[in-house]
Amino acid sequence: MKKKLYSALAVFSLLLSLAVPASAQPVSFGLFGDMPYSRWERQHLPDLLAEMDSEDLAFVVHDGDIKSGSSLCSDDVLRDILGVFQASKTPLVYVPGDNEWTDCHRGNNGGYDPLERLDKLRELFFVGDGALGQRPLPLERQSRDPAFARYRENVRWEAGGALFVGLNLPGSENNFHGTTRGGGPVPEFVARSAANRAWLAQAFALARTKKLAGILIVIQADPEFEEASQGRPRPGYRDFLTQLREETQAFAGPVVLVHGDSHRQQINQPMRDPVSQQVVKNFTRVETFGYPFFGWVKATVDAADPQVFRFSPRPWRAPSLQN
Repeated sequence: MKKKLYSALAVFSLLLSLAVPASAQPVSFGLFGDMPYSRWERQHLPDLLAEMDSEDLAFVVHDGDIKSGSSLCSDDVLRDILGVFQASKTPLVYVPGDNEWTDCHRGNNGGYDPLERLDKLRELFFVGDGALGQRPLPLERQSRDPAFARYRENVRWEAGGALFVGLNLPGSENNFHGTTRGGGPVPEFVARSAANRAWLAQAFALARTKKLAGILIVIQADPEFEEASQGRPRPGYRDFLTQLREETQAFAGPVVLVHGDSHRQQINQPMRDPVSQQVVKNFTRVETFGYPFFGWVKATVDAADPQVFRFSPRPWRAPSLQN
């Protein structure tokens, strides 16, 4: 009887090992964003990164807004944060937010042209085919496709048997209106949305072909799931939410959307089927901390775990306040 049991367990272990890619070892990673907004946050941002460095993470992801919405968008400000990111001992992937380009036309931001600021972000933060930081992490950029050569900030990479995807989809309604108060969509929104749709579709197709266990997508904007589920989607997010839901419902594994923007750290399941109004069970939203709350979310991906992704919020306090 014992021999039969051992034999059955051996067969089960073999099948499990075949079902999970050989390279899909569990990994941990960090998620943060909407910082630094204040002088205090800028002072302690290196400390937060050092805390993440101490956790032996495979990579960390900043989901946008590297400055407040009422501060300068100058080259010096951008280069200052770039220096902090480059000093990270852990590979750092950055997805742009609205405060560093779409909102830069505001007078208290310096009255910049938002499209010029986006080009500057691409010039500074998205050079080469790897993440920022002191350790290498190869990234595949959408700009490798000549049809979308401009969109260096759209990236993807694999880890732990899952696919990770970054998209330039910021707040301020995804730049739908541009610098005007009404109207839209502006040409920049139309062109970038086409690139985003193509990149997202390719990501799901790739995950299905490679039989990856899950997908994690990072954007900056809060796309307002609650409004969309009540039939009032914002024009700047409507097509993205529709595509995301359709792809998620056609995908066998879990799908996670990470975003910032509204500064409410939360982990929940806000996506609903438009007909049945039932929760789409294989979808999870993770929102990172945002000003005035300072912290990060520790995450793990394990293709052998039925849940695949697990998340643990980590609010941060200065060492002098931890005793």
